[in-house]
Amino acid sequence: VLGSSPVTIVVTSEADTWDIDTSSRLGCGQFVDWDKMPEPQQPAQIPRDVLARSPKELKRLMREGCWGWSHAGRARLYPRLIQQVSCRLVTPDALVYRDVAGRLFGKPSVSSHPLPEFLEGCPMPTYCLNPHGVTALKKILICVGTLFPDITHSPLLPALAALLLHYSEDEAQCFESVSRLIASNAPHADYIDQSFLAHQASCMTFGDLANKHCPAAHKLIAGASENVLEVYSEWLSWLFPGLPFGYAVRVLDVFLLEGQKVLYRIALALLKQFRLSVAPAGLQGSDIKAELQAFVRNIAQHVTVDKLLERAFGIRLFSRKEIWLLQMANRKALMERGITVVQRRPSFHLAVDMQNFSSSTVTAQEMRLVWSWIPERFSLFPPLLLFSTSEDGCSLQRFYTCCEGYEPTVLLIKTTEGEV
Repeated sequence: VLGSSPVTIVVTSEADTWDIDTSSRLGCGQFVDWDKMPEPQQPAQIPRDVLARSPKELKRLMREGCWGWSHAGRARLYPRLIQQVSCRLVTPDALVYRDVAGRLFGKPSVSSHPLPEFLEGCPMPTYCLNPHGVTALKKILICVGTLFPDITHSPLLPALAALLLHYSEDEAQCFESVSRLIASNAPHADYIDQSFLAHQASCMTFGDLANKHCPAAHKLIAGASENVLEVYSEWLSWLFPGLPFGYAVRVLDVFLLEGQKVLYRIALALLKQFRLSVAPAGLQGSDIKAELQAFVRNIAQHVTVDKLLERAFGIRLFSRKEIWLLQMANRKALMERGITVVQRRPSFHLAVDMQNFSSSTVTAQEMRLVWSWIPERFSLFPPLLLFSTSEDGCSLQRFYTCCEGYEPTVLLIKTTEGEV
């Protein structure tokens, strides 16, 4: 015992084998409205020794969706998979949940307990949960707020809890699964952002990755939006709750095994597919965020879930450590801008005021595109004009003198032919 908090030690055999009945409803379902659940389209081929496979083999099976349509398979697999997540020593478990829930909800109704403040403005999808499941979801989130007071902003958390509840035996098991994901301490493998600072840094990181891996889609969005960062700030909502249930659980399968890097992959694949789908007709309206959300809701009309995952894992993404370093750099830039861990969703604006922008070298539209190419952590800050041939002449020495000590810099050149 450490202090007054219980410590749960879980011991599993390396040769963990277990039978899975692939009938659609075995092992889960008390929280589910089965009329809303998608029906299995093919029998699940799940190896009995699936958890004893090598990490590389298990990753392949996850990505290929060998239990993609087995509800019972997920109900048996998810808890065991999450137990393998490395997390802080003192992490609330099912026993703690039963104790806290008993004290919180012993007499008053759930409706008399407000949801945690960190959920303000966050989507709370219910997917295929029945009324009993929706009540259980609220209780779980209230207990999370009680036992994890450091969480100040977490848009992903309600959707993950709702999806896991579909495949949980009871509320306590779902709560324990969520707690382990929150308390994960695996190096460079976060699961859930828990502050506005962390969430905004992940949005900026996605913008950097989109610029590198989806240049055509990035250019399309930069041309249609006044603020690219504002569009990318909703990238997680494309996945949860944006995707249909059948797609969302396939994403959850690989997410539980591989962490947040998977979400970047899927969102980048969606962005690529969006660009391909709108290319012939162009953008139909001025609200690019609404068009992206509508596209994701109707993703089944454009690409199958298997093809989407195949394209996502075909992207040659940075390593998990490199992505983590990029996130840390973005966090540092945000903190220099005055964003703190406890701050909640302040309005964000590009550092360049496009409405009042004036230049003899580039148009406002061209400058918006140029600014979208700059790494997010630098584009947060307003640009400072250091040198201009119209004011400073054409001396190379003068150019270097004016720019000395300023990093990074952007050099814009317009030729006598008008090329920029």
